[in-house]
Amino acid sequence: MTSLVSRLGRAVWTAYEYVAMVLGLGALALLCLGWLPWALLGAVLPPRAGRFIGRVAIMVGFRLYLHFLTLFCACRFDLSALDSLRRDQPLILVANHPSLLDVVMIVSRLPNAVCVMKASLMDNILLGAAARLARYIRNDAPVSMVRRARAALQQGAHLVIFPEGSRTLHFPVDACTNAAGLIASNARVPLQALIIEFSSPYLGKAWPLFRKPELPLRFRIRLGRRFEAPAHIRNFTGELEDYFRREMSTSADGPAPPGNPNCESAAS
Repeated sequence: MTSLVSRLGRAVWTAYEYVAMVLGLGALALLCLGWLPWALLGAVLPPRAGRFIGRVAIMVGFRLYLHFLTLFCACRFDLSALDSLRRDQPLILVANHPSLLDVVMIVSRLPNAVCVMKASLMDNILLGAAARLARYIRNDAPVSMVRRARAALQQGAHLVIFPEGSRTLHFPVDACTNAAGLIASNARVPLQALIIEFSSPYLGKAWPLFRKPELPLRFRIRLGRRFEAPAHIRNFTGELEDYFRREMSTSADGPAPPGNPNCESAAS
């Protein structure tokens, strides 16, 4: 009898995991579609107004989305460490990149964040208009990328960049590119490392989009080391990669993110 109840409970939970996957992906698509016409209309605004509205709207939208995941999809997010960064501007935020949710988590706490994005995402029908309104930066033209990143930092932004260039494929971290160091050196702005800890690599590069999550999902972002703008970019890139490898190895050996697996959140 106990075994039957256990199997039935597992079957119900598995069904819920599929429902949560559909709800989570569907809510994000609806959120992007709902903002799309307004983002397109925002293109006629003066650059400063469009930039402000675009970034704040993305922050609010992503924060609402994380609340949705918390309430309906058995997710828990501990992002409170990011709040202390609001008064530290300009600043380059460099983070490991295990999941598609990484930028959602970071930007949900920062009203003046600008992201360096893959060109394919900037051209995406769901994401492109919002990203362009917020003056996010394409990564396919290095000279333009560095120039626009420096301009954003001079305006007091938080620049979000993932040094791996894409989601992690070979954990704990893939090889880092020179982009973060190049921008920091050019703009003379420090870099703040963000360590993203996770209970499952859901929506990672090796995780198919429609493969169900293993719930509950728990994410935490903690502040790592702050680096000064480097004088030697290649040396810095190696140092940054080694730093992330050490930090992620420590995270893997240490305790899981705090809190029970129930639907509670520190994302508010």
